[in-house]
Amino acid sequence: MAEAPSPPAQRAWRAACPNCGAPVDFRSAASASAVCSYCRSTLLREGEALRRIGESAELFDDHSPLQLGASGRYAGEAFTLIGRLSLGYAQGRWNEWHALFDNGRSGWLSEDNGAYVLAFDAAAPGALPAAESLRAGGSVRVGEQAWSVASVQAASVQAAEGELPRPPRPGKAFVVADLRNARDEVATLDYSDPAAPAWSVGRAVRLAELQMQGLREGEAVKAVAGRSLPCPSCGAALEPKLESTRSIVCGQCKAVVDLSGGAFDGAGADLAHFAQETGATAGMEPLLPLGRTGKLAFGRADPLPWQVVGYLERCDLPAAGSDDEQTFWREYLLYHRTEGFAFLVDAEDGWSWVRPLTGAPQVSGQTATWVGERFRQRWSYDARSTYVLGEFYWQVRRDERARVTDYDGLGTASRKRLSREQTVAVGGGEVTWSLGETLEAATVADAFGIPPGQRAALQRDAAPLASSALGGSSGLNRVLIGIVLILILVALIGFCSEDDCRDVGQAFGTASPEYQQCLRNRSSGSSGSRSSSGGSWGGWSSGGGGHK
Repeated sequence: MAEAPSPPAQRAWRAACPNCGAPVDFRSAASASAVCSYCRSTLLREGEALRRIGESAELFDDHSPLQLGASGRYAGEAFTLIGRLSLGYAQGRWNEWHALFDNGRSGWLSEDNGAYVLAFDAAAPGALPAAESLRAGGSVRVGEQAWSVASVQAASVQAAEGELPRPPRPGKAFVVADLRNARDEVATLDYSDPAAPAWSVGRAVRLAELQMQGLREGEAVKAVAGRSLPCPSCGAALEPKLESTRSIVCGQCKAVVDLSGGAFDGAGADLAHFAQETGATAGMEPLLPLGRTGKLAFGRADPLPWQVVGYLERCDLPAAGSDDEQTFWREYLLYHRTEGFAFLVDAEDGWSWVRPLTGAPQVSGQTATWVGERFRQRWSYDARSTYVLGEFYWQVRRDERARVTDYDGLGTASRKRLSREQTVAVGGGEVTWSLGETLEAATVADAFGIPPGQRAALQRDAAPLASSALGGSSGLNRVLIGIVLILILVALIGFCSEDDCRDVGQAFGTASPEYQQCLRNRSSGSSGSRSSSGGSWGGWSSGGGGHK
C-alpha cells in the first residue's frame, strides 16, 4: 500500500543513506533517527551526516487504517504521522505512530485494547517508581496523582520505519508499564533506560474526532488476498480476514492457532496451537453469524456498522464448597475500521454491549465511580473461557482465566454496566475496565437482520414478553411475568439435573443457548443449571491483549 500524500513541510532536511545512497528526508529538527525506506537501515543523525547503526526488520501489515503521511488535528493543532514503531511482548504486538505537530511538538498515537490513545512525552511530575516495585492490579502515586497499575510487560522493538525522536534498539528487551487513573488518562513508564525511565500521559481518541486524512483505503474487513497457511492440526487452509489477528480458530477441526508473531511469520506446522472439544461436547454455533455486519450506536447518536469477527463462550467458576451453580454466557467480538473493537454480551438476563475504558474508575468499598456516575458491586468471581470461534486481536490461551468484578449502574446510570477483569499471563497480567449498557434482544436482532423464525433464540429479557403476550406494559403485568419466569428457571434447574432437557426446549425453544447447553451438559454428565452466582452480563478478557 502506497503512502498517503503528505502536506509540504515547513522545514526539511535531506541526506543520502550511507548504506544504499537513497534519499532520507527529515521533517522535524527534533528527529534523532530514521529508517531508510529502501534498505531498512537504521540511521542515526549526527549534525549534517547520517550514521548507520543497524537494520530494522520488515514491518508486517495489519488492519490499521493508519499509515505514514496520514494527518489530522488535535486540540486545534495539525499533525502528521512521520514514524512508526512495532513493539512485541509475550502475547503479541502493538504499533506506536510518531505524530509531528506543526508547532514542533511530538506525540504518540498508539493502539490500546482495540482502540487508540494519543500520548505525549513529559517530565515526570515526581519520583518514578522502580520497575520491580510495580504489579498489575496494584496502585502507585506519581506526584500528586494516584494511578492504578494496569499492566507490567517485558517488551522489545520488533521493527521501525520513518522518523523517530530516539534511535530504536531492535531486539533489546525492556520493561514497560501502563498506569490508568479516574480522570480517563493512561500513563506509560518506559524503562528502556532503567536509570532514566521515560514518562508519557495520554487519553483515548477516536480517529473521526481527529479529522484524519490520508488513511489507507479499503473495506472495514478485507481478505488477505492470495495468502493462506495450513492448520497445524488438520492441514485445512487458514485464511485470516484481519492482518491484526493474533489467534484464529480452524473452521474444520476448531483448533485455536497462535498467530501472535504475525500472521505469516511461520510455516503452518510450526505454529503453536491447542485443540478444542468437538462433536456433542463442543460449543454452540453463534446466534450472530461470523462475518455478519449490523448497525449499532453503542452510546453514540449515529449507529455505525460493526462486523462479527470472533465468538467466545465463558463460564464462572463457583468457589469450592459453594452451593452456587455454574453460569454460562457468550461474547461476540465486533470490529469497525476506525472505531476499533467492541463486544456484544449474551447472558441469561439479557444482552449488553461493552467497550474497554482508557482510565480506571475510583473504587471505595462496594462502590465504583466513573465520570460522576456511581455503580454498586454485584458480583465478584473467577471466569474461564470454554470455547472460541473466529479471529481475535489478542493471543487466545487454553483455559483462559480472569478475576471479574461486575457493577450495576445506580440512578440515571441504571442501564449501564461496569466490569473489572484481571488476567494472569506470562510476563505479567493485565487489568482492564470496561463500560457498557444493556440492549433489548429486538435491537440486536434488527441490527443483524435475524429472521423472525430465529429471533426467539435471542430473547432473554422479560419486558418484550410482557408487552407482546399481554398487550400492555403495566407494572403489574411485568411483575407477574417476572414471577412466572423465576418459577420456570427454578423448575429448569431440577429438570436439567434430572437429565431431561425437554422442558427447557419447550420453555426457551430448541434453538436457544439454554437448550443447547442443557444437551451438552447432559451428554457430559454435568448439571445444566443456572444461578445468579456471577457472569450475568459477563465481561471480557483480552488475555493481555492491550497495547502494552
